[in-house]
Amino acid sequence: MLLTASTEIPIGEDWLYEAKYDGFRCMLIWDEEPTLISRNGYILNHNFPEIIDFCLEIKEQIKSFIPLTLDGEIVFLTNNFHSNFSVVQTRGRMRSQNTIKKHVEKFSCHFVVFDCLENKGKCQTNSYFIKRKEVLQKLFETLRLPPTINYEDINRLQAIDVFSDSNELWKKILVSNGEGIIAKRKTSKWISEKRTTNWLKIKNWRYVTTILTKYNKSNGFFHGAIYQDKHLVEVVTFKHGLKEEETNTLIALFQSNGVKISESIWELEPSICVEIACIDFMGETLREPRFNSFKLEMSPDECHWQQMQRQLHPIPESVQVTNPDKPIWPPSNILKDDYLLYLQNVSPYMLPFLRDRNLTLIRYPHGVPGESFYQKSSPDNVPDFVTTTQVGDTNFIICNNIESLLWLGNQLAIEFHIPFQPIHTNRPTEIVFDLDPPSVNEFHLAVEAALHMKAIFDQFELISFVKTSGGKGMQIYIPLPLDKFSYEETGIFTKFVCDFLIEQNPQWFTTERLKKNRNNKLYLDYVQHREGKTIIAPYSPRGNEKGFIATPLFWDEVNETLNPSMFTISAVLERINKVGNPFRNFRESENDKEFTTVLKQLKGLLEK
Repeated sequence: MLLTASTEIPIGEDWLYEAKYDGFRCMLIWDEEPTLISRNGYILNHNFPEIIDFCLEIKEQIKSFIPLTLDGEIVFLTNNFHSNFSVVQTRGRMRSQNTIKKHVEKFSCHFVVFDCLENKGKCQTNSYFIKRKEVLQKLFETLRLPPTINYEDINRLQAIDVFSDSNELWKKILVSNGEGIIAKRKTSKWISEKRTTNWLKIKNWRYVTTILTKYNKSNGFFHGAIYQDKHLVEVVTFKHGLKEEETNTLIALFQSNGVKISESIWELEPSICVEIACIDFMGETLREPRFNSFKLEMSPDECHWQQMQRQLHPIPESVQVTNPDKPIWPPSNILKDDYLLYLQNVSPYMLPFLRDRNLTLIRYPHGVPGESFYQKSSPDNVPDFVTTTQVGDTNFIICNNIESLLWLGNQLAIEFHIPFQPIHTNRPTEIVFDLDPPSVNEFHLAVEAALHMKAIFDQFELISFVKTSGGKGMQIYIPLPLDKFSYEETGIFTKFVCDFLIEQNPQWFTTERLKKNRNNKLYLDYVQHREGKTIIAPYSPRGNEKGFIATPLFWDEVNETLNPSMFTISAVLERINKVGNPFRNFRESENDKEFTTVLKQLKGLLEK
């Protein structure tokens, strides 16, 4: 069933609304075996094995509903309302099973379901949309599958959220930088391969200003570019959206003022700016570009890479930004707007660690390096989207959404420190070892300590994660189940591990608290892992001169080539796009049985 584009959202009780995700539209047809079939009739099982594997895991639960046909979209979720199409497209082009397997490990996709066309072999297409939704809801409830989208959830089948209030959904789309919404008439029946006004798509267009550079007579396309590092970089070719009069005016402009560089192509010196509507930037070009307007008042120098990034990632209207051009890390030429853009891009990976945790912030009101101060208590007046919680005399800020993160970023909260447990428990949900070498020159000691610890954890069959501190050291995490182990119990383990390492390598490591007595050894800080103490959050910047990031790593990256200077703001953004998030499966790795076994053994040793 195909959608019709609309510029306006239909209003009324006859309509329901869903988020529009940018991915591969396809069917999950499950007769004897589950099969993903694209709109073009291609079988996608080979390209998206994580979805098929998940289906096979629930085969026993679902067999009473087979034959089953679900309509949906294969997506790579970056938040609950946005999907990164380039990841899905890249996977779709892969042919090697080994290449696909490696991609799955770092960029796992979901199948988000919005319709049920066959259930228990009974065709549903003649039923009203609202009735098909009821069938889908009951199916997901019975199978205990997510009835709502959660990008952090490892369940590969999820049902799309349905809204009766279009304004509520549209606000979420804008804040999340989603592609748009789909309006569906409650009484619509499912009709194959027919474009219908019963299903309408309304795009969340972003508007990018570019410089007109070329006209190609052979295909009628105009070319647009921006400046990046003082060089013109082409980012768009377009012809849609232009009125006939506008097209003729531009052709005349190129042919009279441009330079003919081939039989059909004219080139124009940077002079005229235009605004292009698009839905995203992928690889080297704007997606779904359409001419929107001339920007004759703009200078070509204003059309540059940083501006395009901001236009593609607009700040939510609810967040007021002050002094966006303020230098924050002058040695790296990072402005406040650059910093806010960084926070927007890492928010899907950073927010899960900030959520429901009492924040301790370090703010640099004049930039880094410069005057700084700790902030725990919230100011008296905070926006509606900010959550706070009272603990004793302190009214802590809780950062539970992108708006709160950007609000804090605008106040130049640079370092985000978090406790080891969320607000609804006094027990840790992770163990963290802080590996603190004497200086960055001895960072190799942190690498050695991390690898020694990894060997211990592997022996205990504990899943562990590692990150740089953003300063001179590293930190190792062991996830724990919620509300299971006390700080007293985790303390038995952390002390044992550190004592064992020192016993094996007394020349390298120490637990001496006083720096002057450490003799240039790496400090294994297990005392820090206590209630009320904090650690730097994953992906938080640090208040050092270059603004290094506390960066999650894959264990195979922990070697002699590793250095904290590798992880600047720009490098981390590029890294996420290339290798994904090493802490992606953090909360699914709770080490419940494994840590219970280890703790029992250690308590037995202590009793002896």
